[in-house]
Amino acid sequence: MSKQQKTGAVIVQMPPGLANKIAAGEVVQRPSSIVKELLENAIDAGADHIRVEIEDAGKTLIRITDNGCGMNPQDAEMAFQRHATSKIRSIEDLYRIRTMGFRGEALSSIASVSKIELKTRRTEDEAGTRLQLDAGEMQLSEPVACDAGTSITVKNLFFNVPARRQFLKTDATELKHILRVFESVALAHCDKTLTLISQKQTLFQLPPQPLTERVSMLFGKEYRKSLIPFHEETSIVDVSGLLADPKLAKKSRGEQFLFVNGRPFQHRFLTYTILSQFDAWTKQNEYPFYAVFLELDPGRVDVNVHPAKTEVKFQDERNVVQITGSIIKKALNAYFSVPILEGMHPSFRDDAGDFTFGSGQPGLMQDGTDLGSSDLGSSDWGSSDWGQSGNPASRQARQGSQPIHIPSRINPPHQHGAPPNAGELLYGSPSATPDRGMGRQNREGEDGQRGFWQLHQSYIVTQTRSGLCLVDQHAAHKRILFERALRATEQDLPGTQQLLFAQTIELSASDFELLKELLQIIQKMGFHLSLMSGNSVMIMGVPSDIDSGFEKEVLTSMLAQYRELEQITALDRRKKVALAFASRSAIRKGRVLREEEMEMLVDQLFAC
Repeated sequence: MSKQQKTGAVIVQMPPGLANKIAAGEVVQRPSSIVKELLENAIDAGADHIRVEIEDAGKTLIRITDNGCGMNPQDAEMAFQRHATSKIRSIEDLYRIRTMGFRGEALSSIASVSKIELKTRRTEDEAGTRLQLDAGEMQLSEPVACDAGTSITVKNLFFNVPARRQFLKTDATELKHILRVFESVALAHCDKTLTLISQKQTLFQLPPQPLTERVSMLFGKEYRKSLIPFHEETSIVDVSGLLADPKLAKKSRGEQFLFVNGRPFQHRFLTYTILSQFDAWTKQNEYPFYAVFLELDPGRVDVNVHPAKTEVKFQDERNVVQITGSIIKKALNAYFSVPILEGMHPSFRDDAGDFTFGSGQPGLMQDGTDLGSSDLGSSDWGSSDWGQSGNPASRQARQGSQPIHIPSRINPPHQHGAPPNAGELLYGSPSATPDRGMGRQNREGEDGQRGFWQLHQSYIVTQTRSGLCLVDQHAAHKRILFERALRATEQDLPGTQQLLFAQTIELSASDFELLKELLQIIQKMGFHLSLMSGNSVMIMGVPSDIDSGFEKEVLTSMLAQYRELEQITALDRRKKVALAFASRSAIRKGRVLREEEMEMLVDQLFAC
């Protein structure tokens, strides 16, 4: 009988293996967590050449090789013990942390849920050390001939925790998280050579380079001439970094980076403050690129907040956030040559008509509204900020269509952006005769045909036998395209509209991998694509539903929309792709439709 049984004790100390697996649940959430921890170890070891290799998005293999200081046999074995670290020695060290790692939990946690092989050698040693661990248990320790530095290979992640492996996402999603980690490290350490290889294909090979060049290599060549540098030093915090021109803003998050003392971190309030500085030049749900670096005394920031070390607390949080926001606002205003006018009422803004503003972006108004965007909603005549809604006549001209203008009591014409009064809204111009105030489509019942009206350039109104039918033109077209795309994926010969001149588009590494995963479904929908080297794609044909000139925009927006739908488990991959395509290809609110277009849209909707 054990001592606990004799005394009746029910609380016992957990075995080390069980404790490590529990700790792994906090430290190792997915393959990207391992990549993050091992990259941080390589940086702390002083490496300037780091190579990352992955297979099956890290589920099968993760190997990180560096030319850092290496370890002797005793340190190599001790590194896999819990709370073993070379970074801190006392409590005082915890308040002046400059290294990336310090907890001493990562290697033991990783080893407990995978199979590991380690090769390491110090420069002064003749032979290196080779270790093999299986679920945290040491299987082999022997001398080996190897290069100076460290190479650690992690295989079969979560092989002994099937439930954790089951909850991993698709390879494209897991690779996206790995790319996010790699991009963060690459931005924070531009002085290092970094290589990322997936499925034996090199995704990135980055030499030491300035931050602007690194951004263009990571996110695309179009960023090179559209970056806004900034740097300010204050008594509280030094703030520096790069912003991208808001015209490059994406529909989804993923290109926003925060660093404090070289460490990537997340901070909801600071993120909100930074994004709000772009409000004058971006639309809703647009997220511009930024990389913001904060430098301050380590004693004034606590990095020991979260097991993943992604959250921090500032001693003077309010001032840090306010200073950062002010510096970014100053940089944006200088780039766009915006004078700072205090107490300026919105009604005094001159934002009617078309003009070029700051960086040469045509059609941008002072509130950031893009007159050429198909995403614009309808003009709201009931709004007190009439001047900020833009000139619908100008907006219509920029949409590339030439619809026949049919006078309407619901959408009366107006001049120079001046809002009509309430009487004109309901009854038309006081001087209008019945014939002038009502077009052919408004004379309902005279010729026995259905009447079609467009309400606020967003809704279609038509009569039925028993009353009126109100149709959201965007939602209706979205449903039509969704059903059509689904049917196309079930056909052997999809309908494709070949382009006269093929178009080439450069994607981010994560979008390129996602496209490869979805390529078969996308091509069945009518896209004719050819994957090229360097994350480039050649578009040779598109579905007939896509307007000419919008091929690139639809493809990139479709991939972004698919990522937003990944969390919806009720839809299979085919339906998600179809829904993403329909969401980005459907006609937008604010587009003027001819009567025959409205009739066709309503008929196709009820035929679904």
